[in-house]
Amino acid sequence: MRPYEGNDFYCDVAIPSSGELAVHHEDELVLAFEHTRPFWQHHLVVVPKRHLPSLTTVTSADEPDVRRLFEVVQSVAASMERRYGAAAVLTNLGAYQDPQHLHIHVHSGPRLCS
Repeated sequence: MRPYEGNDFYCDVAIPSSGELAVHHEDELVLAFEHTRPFWQHHLVVVPKRHLPSLTTVTSADEPDVRRLFEVVQSVAASMERRYGAAAVLTNLGAYQDPQHLHIHVHSGPRLCS
């Protein structure tokens, strides 16, 4: 993965370069891949391919993207739960969210960094 210094890693790098990632799911609306700098032993990121700034900014016009996003989150979380016995689902908002592109973390296992 090439170094990145922009504002939206998902739109600028991850989605266009999905062939360079460890992809767990990809369709026309959603990409799920192994985090490039994982915080947990098993750490996936699920993103809509269309730029949606945040969970708190989605509208009814975004329903197909958000519906598919949560279907994929549910699927990868269920798979992780079956495989490892537990899974957590997390998103960040406001100043906690970097980059400002809706994304959901699905993770399991011990935290790798503090």
